[in-house]
Amino acid sequence: MSKAKSLVAPPPSLIDDTNLSRAWARLLLQVLDNAGTEIAPLILSVSGFARDGTAVEDPAVRQALDQLLKHKDRYVVENVAFTIFPQRYWVMSRSDRNRLFELYRKAFPRLQAMNRTANGRGMYFERLMMYGRGPCDGNQLEWILSQFTSRQGVRRSMLQATTFDPGRDHVRSAQLGFPCLQQVSFEPTPAGLVTNAFYATQQIFDKAYGNYLGLAQLGAFMAHEMGIRLARLNVMVGVAKLERISKRELEHTPLVKAARMLVSQATAPAPRAPITSVAAGATP
Repeated sequence: MSKAKSLVAPPPSLIDDTNLSRAWARLLLQVLDNAGTEIAPLILSVSGFARDGTAVEDPAVRQALDQLLKHKDRYVVENVAFTIFPQRYWVMSRSDRNRLFELYRKAFPRLQAMNRTANGRGMYFERLMMYGRGPCDGNQLEWILSQFTSRQGVRRSMLQATTFDPGRDHVRSAQLGFPCLQQVSFEPTPAGLVTNAFYATQQIFDKAYGNYLGLAQLGAFMAHEMGIRLARLNVMVGVAKLERISKRELEHTPLVKAARMLVSQATAPAPRAPITSVAAGATP
C-alpha cells in the first residue's frame, strides 16, 4: 500500500509595495488570475507615505473601486476606512487628540444608530478608544501614547491594542461581520513607525482597500503623536477572500482595467535593508 502524500500548508503570499492602490490591485489580480477565490495566508506591506503620513494612492483605481462599490450597494473606501480611523474628525480636531477622542465619544451613539446592522456590535476605532475596561477608561490609544511620550524605555510589548474581545465576540453565530481585525501594534524603528495589523479573515472586494487606508491613517495619527514619521504598514491576514462578487463579473470592469494598468506600469522596487528596532522611547 502506497503512503498517502503528506499535506503541507501553503506559504504566505507576500505583497510589498510603495503604493497602497497598487498593493491592493496586486492582491485583486492575484485572485483573478489564479484558481480559487482565497489567499491564505496573506502578508501585505506598504511603505509609500508622505512626510505627514498620507498614503500614496492611484486615483484611477480608487475611483473605479468606489464606483463599483456604489453600484453593488456597498460602502465606499472612505466609509470603510472611517470605521478604523475617523480621518475627518481628526481634521476637524485640528490635530488635537483630546478633541478627537471627545468628538468621537460624543458622536459614536449616533454613528451606531445610523446603521445598527453594520455597527450594532461596535466599530474598530470605538474598540480602540472605548474598549470598556482598562487604563485611561478603556482608551488603548491614549494609554500607548501617554506611556510612550512620558518616559524613555517603554517596553515594546506595551505598544499594542486589541479590538477582539472574547467576552463579547466568542458567540455561536454562523456569520459575524465584526470584528475581523483582531489587533494592531506599533513598532518605533530608526526609519519611523511601523504599524502592524492582524486579521482572521478579510474581504478583498468589500473591505480590504478601506481597511488598508484606515490602518494607514491610524498609523499616521499615532506617528504624529509619537513625534516620528510613519514608515510602513504591515497587514497579516489568515484568509483573504473574494466575496459578494464573482470573478467573471469583475473581469471586464473598469476597476480591473485600471488595476492591470497600474500594476503593469510598476517598476521593480530596489532591495531594501532590513528595518531594525528600536527608536527612542521603546525597549525590548
